[in-house]
Amino acid sequence: MRKKYTIALLSLLVYAGHALGQKADTLSITLENVKYPYAVKFFPIKTEGQDIRMAYMDIAATKSPNGGTVVLFHGKNFGGYYWTNVIKALTDRGYRVVVPDQIGFGKSSKPFIHYSFHQMAAWNRALLDSLGIRQSVVLGHSMGGMLATRYALLYPENTVKLLLEDPIGLEDYRTFVPYTNTEKQYQTELKATAESVRKYYQSSYFVQWKPDYEELVRIAAGVGYSADFPRTARVAAMTFTMIYEQPVVYEFANIKVPTVLFIGLEDKTIVGKGLLTPEQQSAHGQYKVLGKQTASKIPGAKLIEFANCGHIPHLEVPEEFTIALLGSL
Repeated sequence: MRKKYTIALLSLLVYAGHALGQKADTLSITLENVKYPYAVKFFPIKTEGQDIRMAYMDIAATKSPNGGTVVLFHGKNFGGYYWTNVIKALTDRGYRVVVPDQIGFGKSSKPFIHYSFHQMAAWNRALLDSLGIRQSVVLGHSMGGMLATRYALLYPENTVKLLLEDPIGLEDYRTFVPYTNTEKQYQTELKATAESVRKYYQSSYFVQWKPDYEELVRIAAGVGYSADFPRTARVAAMTFTMIYEQPVVYEFANIKVPTVLFIGLEDKTIVGKGLLTPEQQSAHGQYKVLGKQTASKIPGAKLIEFANCGHIPHLEVPEEFTIALLGSL
């Protein structure tokens, strides 16, 4: 009897320790307990009968303001927190920098709505109007590159220059990635763990893994411990569907603003990569080819490539990226 009691007690202690460990790592789905590099404000939005809000940072130039503004659009698995070094480089050069967390991401609301790049672009335009910013340079990374492209297509008169850092959507994923509906993708998102996130980031985002990247894993995986995680998982599935169903690849020729592409030559990102065989994966997502193809489609576009670099040049080769970025402005 005592032996059974001891085993039960040990099991309870192990479970309690695991629960405490999870609690220590837990992040809210709007990242209230994640410190952003600058003060965060909120822009109110009403859509589909819901009152939601868009988080953003608005950072003034730190040296000799030049009157210009740069807006930074983050990728799907990130928020404004990973732009710190880029913000500093730009503000030191005299630029005002605005960094929104798109609706459904970061510190912004996670509503169940129809997600659309057109609607996201309109919300960002409204945010900038509220800040008195008529014209700006727009830099978009990954999914943010798709959004920045849509923004430039919709608001060319407000876009001084379009900067695309390893944008996704350089291919039409519908033509080779098997269709998976939002509900099925939701079930996949629910299975995310710190281990699976780290493995994905190591294999998909970086050529060489560095300890600094663990913070990205901590934030991405930390929301998985929240009781509200199913909401974030469903929104992630909804935005996956948005990316899959709303390509921009056929409209690059219509871009009317000066454009620069920043491409990591080792980037092999494919949205829905896990649905493909190794042979299919090797036939797509080759940014060393896609970058050149895309630059040739955009009138007057400039292409800047980074050797030994994957999907996030501003983190993997920050010095080279900063020089290229400032030179492009």
